[in-house]
Amino acid sequence: MNLDSIVFADYKYTREVLELSEKFGYEPSIVYRYVEVLGLEGAWRLLEANENPLPETIRCNDYLIDCGVLKARLEGKGFRLRGIPLAPHGFEVLEQPLPIGATHEYLMGYYYVQDPGSMVVVYVLDPKPGEFIIDMAAAPGGKATQVLQLTRDKARILAVDVSSRRLKALRSHMQRMGFTSYLAVKMDARLLPETLKADRVLLDAPSSGEGIIRKDPGRKLKGKLEDLKRIHELQVSLLEKAYNLVEEGGVIVYAACSTAVEEGEYVIHKLLESKSDIRVESPRMEGLSPGVAAYRGVEFNWGVAGCSRLWPHIHGTEGFFICKLVKSGK
Repeated sequence: MNLDSIVFADYKYTREVLELSEKFGYEPSIVYRYVEVLGLEGAWRLLEANENPLPETIRCNDYLIDCGVLKARLEGKGFRLRGIPLAPHGFEVLEQPLPIGATHEYLMGYYYVQDPGSMVVVYVLDPKPGEFIIDMAAAPGGKATQVLQLTRDKARILAVDVSSRRLKALRSHMQRMGFTSYLAVKMDARLLPETLKADRVLLDAPSSGEGIIRKDPGRKLKGKLEDLKRIHELQVSLLEKAYNLVEEGGVIVYAACSTAVEEGEYVIHKLLESKSDIRVESPRMEGLSPGVAAYRGVEFNWGVAGCSRLWPHIHGTEGFFICKLVKSGK
C-alpha cells in the first residue's frame, strides 16, 4: 500500500478546525494536524501556548567557565536567569538590561544563544570523546559546538552545510568558544562519500519550521500540503544518507523543528520499514513526550513510539521531534 496517498491526502476541514484557524490566524492545514494528533482540547492548548513568545535562552559553555560563575557574572550586570530543567547547561533569560549577544561574556565564548529544544537534541546524541561525528546540517554551529563542549573538544566533527554564510558563522562560534576539533565543509550532505563511517551522525533536518511559531508567527500562514510533501521527501533522502554514513553499532539522531508528523514519525517509519538493521533507542532523559504511534488512520512501525517530542504547551519550548536510532549491523 502506498501510504503517501493516505498521509498526504487532501485535508477535509471540520467546522472546529476552521473556527480555530480563524480565531488564531493560522493556515487551516496546520490546525488540522494539531487536532489530528492532540484532539480539540490539546490543539487549543497548543495554539494558546504559541501565542506566548519564545523566551531568550542561552547554553553555558562549561568548557571555558563554570556555569554558576557565569550566572553570577551575568546577574551582577542586571540579567536575571533561571535554569532549564531539560537542559543542564541552559538558562532562560528572564530580564536583560542589554542584548544577550552584546556582553563581554558572550564575546569571550562563555555561552551560546540557543533554544532549549536544540540543546536537548545533543543530549540525546550523547557524544563521547574520541568519536568521529558527522553533523549533516551543522551551521550556524549551535549543536556542533555543544558536541565539542560535552566531549571537552575531544570528539572529531565533520560539520557539513550548504550555506557559505552560515558556515562562516559556525567557524566564528567555534573560535569564540575555544573549539578546534572540527572540519567545516560546504556541500550537500547527501553527496558525502559513503566510505566515511561515523560513530554518530546528527541530522537536524531542514524543516517547515512549524515548531518555532512562538519565535516567528509568520509561519502560521505557511504549511501547505504540497510544501510539506516536498520537505518530507528531502528529509527521507537525508536520513537514508545518514544510515549509509554511520558505522555498524553507531548512532543516528534525527531531529526536526516541527510539530508535523510528516516531518517526524513518518520519516522514521519509512526508514524502519526499509531497513532490518536499525532500531529506535529511547533517550535516557525524563520529561520528553513519546512519538505519535498512528496518524490519519496509518499505524506506524512500533518503534516510532520510542521517539520523542517537545511540545510548546507541555514543555514550554519550541516544537521539536527527536529520534535516536542505533544501527545494529546484519
